[in-house]
Amino acid sequence: MPKFYARRRLSILAALTGVMTSAALFNSPSASAALPTPVSAATARGYLSQLTVATEDRTGYSRDKFPTWITIEGTCNTREWILKRDGENVVTNSACTATSGSWYSPYDGATWASPSDVDIDHLVPLAEAWDSGASKWTTAQRQAFANDVTRPQLLAVTDNVNQSKGDQDPATWVPSRSAYVCTYVRAWVQVKYYYNLSVDSAEKTALTNDLAKC
Repeated sequence: MPKFYARRRLSILAALTGVMTSAALFNSPSASAALPTPVSAATARGYLSQLTVATEDRTGYSRDKFPTWITIEGTCNTREWILKRDGENVVTNSACTATSGSWYSPYDGATWASPSDVDIDHLVPLAEAWDSGASKWTTAQRQAFANDVTRPQLLAVTDNVNQSKGDQDPATWVPSRSAYVCTYVRAWVQVKYYYNLSVDSAEKTALTNDLAKC
């Protein structure tokens, strides 16, 4: 998606102009995302062994069946709450909208100075959850899943990276930044285990292989 990269290059150059002391921010992960620490690799392997293996079924899926974003605290909805949690030096207005700050995306190692360049990723995508059991949940249960700030399920990341991930599971997508893959698959298994979601056979194989490297 060239237009995204073009916009960001201009954004970053503008941010760096006259602010040379902050240059290091864009070259190192000093603004690390604050995803709740997932379970250990050993625990994740144990959880994975207990997950039901089943064929996915997307019949009837609609994103509207997972209400987002809800109020989490004060005037902050889920997106705003995660932007504050995962950012550095985040400034918000009275409506809790982020007006400035910096966000490090652990998926690709990029740092952005504008909240418009950042998406809040559902680590286990909503469609993936639907495919693996959430179709049987109530709307209230799906809302809780879509706005879960307690488990390692929501994370601020580069927007077009999130869009390229889409609804893929680890059989076809893991972060390009290899140093984060272990964290990602541990979190994936923890979320699926907590919500009693199934895995398909290719997904389980990929998770098994990735966790073996952790």
